[in-house]
Amino acid sequence: MWDLDGTLVDSAEYHWIAWRDTLAGEGISITCDQFLESFGQKNDRILSTWLPDGPSAETIRRIGDAKEAEYRRLALAHGLAPLPGAAQWVARLRSAGWRQAIASSAPRRNVDVMLQALGLEDHFDAVTSAEDVTAGKPDPQVFLAAASRLNVEASRCVVVEDAAAGIEAARRAGMRSVGVSRGERLDADVSVSSLELLPPDAFERLLAS
Repeated sequence: MWDLDGTLVDSAEYHWIAWRDTLAGEGISITCDQFLESFGQKNDRILSTWLPDGPSAETIRRIGDAKEAEYRRLALAHGLAPLPGAAQWVARLRSAGWRQAIASSAPRRNVDVMLQALGLEDHFDAVTSAEDVTAGKPDPQVFLAAASRLNVEASRCVVVEDAAAGIEAARRAGMRSVGVSRGERLDADVSVSSLELLPPDAFERLLAS
């Protein structure tokens, strides 16, 4: 199962612009470093940290919804491209009969927009998103929900992730993991800087080990 942002596609710049501009409209300024520290977390957790004076659930929802709408506008207006090797691996696994799922911390509407922009909307057997869980990564909920929808035991799942929190979530779920990150070596079963560097039998070997 696949994480989306940072794993299949790099849309961090659109998220940064959307957060920066949405919060500016609320009279709040954030730095890029603050954004990077929060990337991959659910909006309620992010905004609880950034907004002053213990924001209400309604305020968090309103600002979060506005940010996500702006992100989707940017993604559709400017397009998205898969990260190197990502689309090829999805297609290869699909052809080999692997059941695949998206397991993302993003809202479902964002996931749908990203998959549409990538031309991969028909390549996955299940999608789990922020609406399907009560706790974000490193909690394993999103991966366990995806496994349930695939009707596959956790021990027979391989997670592909770009963040330490996602790798930890996979470990807690009892799943094997592939970490892909250009910036750090992740504590995954297999760690690479690009999906292009994975050997052709990488997934089979993980389940066999």
